[in-house]
Amino acid sequence: MNKQVLLAGRPTGMLKESDFSIIEITVPELQDNEVLVKIDYISLDPAMRGWMNAGTTYIRGVEIGEVMRAFAAGTVLNSKHPDFTKGDAVTGTMGAQSHAVMQGKHLTKVDISKVPLSWYVGILGMPGLTAYFGLLDKGQPKAGETVLVSGAAGMVGSVVGQIAKIKGCKVIGIAGGKDKCNTLLNEFGFDAAIDYKATENIGKAIKEVAPNGIDVYFDNVGGEILDAALLNLAMNARVVVCGAISQYNATEVKGIKNYMKLISARGTMTGIIVFDYFPRATEAITDLSKWLIEGKIIYKEHVVEGLDDFASTLQMLFTGANTGKLVIKV
Repeated sequence: MNKQVLLAGRPTGMLKESDFSIIEITVPELQDNEVLVKIDYISLDPAMRGWMNAGTTYIRGVEIGEVMRAFAAGTVLNSKHPDFTKGDAVTGTMGAQSHAVMQGKHLTKVDISKVPLSWYVGILGMPGLTAYFGLLDKGQPKAGETVLVSGAAGMVGSVVGQIAKIKGCKVIGIAGGKDKCNTLLNEFGFDAAIDYKATENIGKAIKEVAPNGIDVYFDNVGGEILDAALLNLAMNARVVVCGAISQYNATEVKGIKNYMKLISARGTMTGIIVFDYFPRATEAITDLSKWLIEGKIIYKEHVVEGLDDFASTLQMLFTGANTGKLVIKV
């Protein structure tokens, strides 16, 4: 039997338990070129909140009654595709469910001889690739420059900051709470940390730790923090917009006010969608694996077991309750 998490309703504001339903159905017989996968790990990502909305942005919204879209990793149980055999470790957009029947062309085999399978939905998966290409391809940091990261204690933000340190930059992180800020400084090697929950004026706090301005701002939160960062841009600064977690559950989305700073700073502001970089995934996985083995990147996981509490587990991303990459172990 296959346990599935279906989208039952479109949330207004914070997602809730009634927005999902959980069912069990019989796994269908395989057709030619199909693969049956037992899903072991499911990645929970802020983008999933946007996928719950109707319509299409960079990807169509999940339809009511469909399995909730999710990136996952698992083990092949049966295959009618020539490239996959029982026991292969695979990843793909397999959804929030215990089993998936997939066309082989939508799966990627991964090597788990040196790293855990769960890493392929985190540091070596979609979030890790987002951090890698978002910073290096879009942000183009140079040694000696100052990089500011919001949502810095999260999966993407923490990796962005650590890659920036590897590249010789001064790194400042914005996070919520003393514990998270201490983690940035003491475990992830950031040069400075700003606790937005304890700071009345974020713009002033950024100015104090970066008096010469910000060369690269990697934005995961949007809203007031993005506005504060724009006020502190250095000449020729690059702003990389990855997400806007402060806005995903808002009933009224607030626009930015300080965008004119991009003109005076001769800056650029660009977005990153990781799907664009999947053809270059090996490049990122090679570098990230090397840095992990060398101890230059520290990676943390927050693993929750089971699909039954899917809604409350996903909510953790928006309340800041998780510490590290949030993953469901099926």
